[in-house]
Amino acid sequence: MEQTIRSLAQSVCGAGADEAALLEALCGAAVRRWRGRLREGLTAEDCGTAFACAAAFTAAADMMAGGGGDVASFTAGQVSVKGRTAAETAALAGSLRQAAEELMAPYTEPGDFAFLGVPG
Repeated sequence: MEQTIRSLAQSVCGAGADEAALLEALCGAAVRRWRGRLREGLTAEDCGTAFACAAAFTAAADMMAGGGGDVASFTAGQVSVKGRTAAETAALAGSLRQAAEELMAPYTEPGDFAFLGVPG
């Protein structure tokens, strides 16, 4: 399962070969995090493909969040290349984390709890 998660995460975030060790560590951390949140009596296998996708999305989001300092765009002669800005990357990472939460909602205990809109 770990190889599948690593492959999915690499596809999502576009990590290169030089980032393989970091991505592998982030995938391992994501697997441990999701396993720790599973409802009592459930295993990763009980979640079907949702577990692998959620772990991959989480690892990819972590990889993207740590990538700061990338050039947003540059021009060389008549060729222009535009990448994602830091804000766009952060928004994409947040969307991946939200998607992971939604995939795993039926199988996990809530990851955080907050009172919203409660007068103080």
